[in-house]
Amino acid sequence: MSRCYSDDLIKIVKDSDPNKAGTALALACINGNLPAIYVSVALRVTRMSIHSWFRGRPIREKNRQLVEVFTDLVESDTAKGILPAKTKAEAKKYLEEMTGRKIP
Repeated sequence: MSRCYSDDLIKIVKDSDPNKAGTALALACINGNLPAIYVSVALRVTRMSIHSWFRGRPIREKNRQLVEVFTDLVESDTAKGILPAKTKAEAKKYLEEMTGRKIP
């Protein structure tokens, strides 16, 4: 599968504070090869919210805990070798199984 994220975004993320929840989410998604559009559906937010968090914008408290749990799960599954997803279909299936929701 081709990469989901541009070289510019990857550079922005790698140069950002890794302690920020949005940066950690971005790194997990990049390393897991999970497209932002699927992640947005899984987290029940807009794709623009995902991309703004990736670029350092603050995450509202009502979303922060979910983002942190999601990030931890993706990082854990990447460490176990379950991720990165090799295809978009595999990424979609992974997120559907994680959330129990259909990803359009």
